[in-house]
Amino acid sequence: MTTIAKTSDLRIERGHFPALSRQLDGRPLVFFDGPAGTQVPSRVIEAISGYYRQCNANARGRFPTSRESDEKVAEARRALADLLGASHPDQISFGANMTSLTFMLSRAIGRELSRGDEILITQLDHEANRGPWLGLRSRGVKVREVRMRLDGTLDYDDFASKIGERTRLVAMGHASNLLGTVNHIQKVRDWTRQVGAWLLIDAVHSAPHLSLDAAELGCDFLLCSAYKFYGPHLGVLYCRGRLLEQLQTDRLRTQDPRAPHRIETGTLNHAAIVGASAAVECLASLGQGHARRERLIAAFQRIFGHEWLLAEKLYRGLQQIAGIQTFGPDFEKSCPKDKPDKWIVTDRAPTVSFTVEGMTARQVAEKLGRQGIQVWDGDFYAARAVEVLGLAERGGLVRAGMAIYNQPEEVDRLLEASRRMKL
Repeated sequence: MTTIAKTSDLRIERGHFPALSRQLDGRPLVFFDGPAGTQVPSRVIEAISGYYRQCNANARGRFPTSRESDEKVAEARRALADLLGASHPDQISFGANMTSLTFMLSRAIGRELSRGDEILITQLDHEANRGPWLGLRSRGVKVREVRMRLDGTLDYDDFASKIGERTRLVAMGHASNLLGTVNHIQKVRDWTRQVGAWLLIDAVHSAPHLSLDAAELGCDFLLCSAYKFYGPHLGVLYCRGRLLEQLQTDRLRTQDPRAPHRIETGTLNHAAIVGASAAVECLASLGQGHARRERLIAAFQRIFGHEWLLAEKLYRGLQQIAGIQTFGPDFEKSCPKDKPDKWIVTDRAPTVSFTVEGMTARQVAEKLGRQGIQVWDGDFYAARAVEVLGLAERGGLVRAGMAIYNQPEEVDRLLEASRRMKL
């Protein structure tokens, strides 16, 4: 169990994020929409525009701009390897988005499976980590579903009962973008090792908040999205060792068959890749240390403390308002009883979802939006979990997510607006 002190010394200069200067009716916009995509700092914007100004060229040319472009892409692989705890930059591949990469993986992995082989998915997951695997049923693969409890956690007894000798892959999320639940990855990793199954982790919602270590998690595949951690729209894939080279991916005969290129079809979005690299550098600048990996680990200690203070304040404030119901694991359970001044960092993400009695989620989001408070409503592509909670007909949930640029006074604005919701 890893814990972190319940303190925060992180206050981001708002000028670093141009979008934060936006106003509505003379008041700054409040960006609690981060789980669907964070705002982008100037450093990332400048890196992207700088690429187009200085070295916009296709790959592997014999001239300066192409060589410079290749080096920037190579540096981005090194940066993302540091962010995800990969042992080598060749374990990092890029794609249009996490969903596209997962579909590509599902087709490749499907070619390795036989009729009657089994894949486990969960009711808690984003559809991007369900739909591609459910599609393999047409090939005779059995896709089994692990139950979600009504408190927003997975039923691990059900999980253990469904992993067996025919299990070939477990595909699960690290953190829920709907409820903030952080799953017990290493427990599942132990089970998959016992039966020789691969483990694939959707880390889209955990990457902005938690220090990731793919080697420590023991996963075979891990995916995330750069636009969730202050970068551009870009998907990132980690593959353990040379595992990618064992898979029959969809590729042209002219494509490099080696990792990490084996799953990268066509010309990559070089500018977005450079922007993702800059986003990692922005995160690393928030920590101290010599190596970038060291700085990133230190930075996420600060990030977690900052975001959790805000999320806990919002969660507890909403619970005090009549007619509002919060969802997901209780924040109280994330505080060790012997260390009430600390949090368990592997238990919950700083994301708060709720409903308002007598109103649909859309009505709540629209009312808050008119006050300049940006939150999301719906199922956030975690449609199965919303069905299990019985909230589909009510339009799902309202979701507010914390990012490094959010501040306590913004939480106060949301709480005050929530108190006056039905007025």
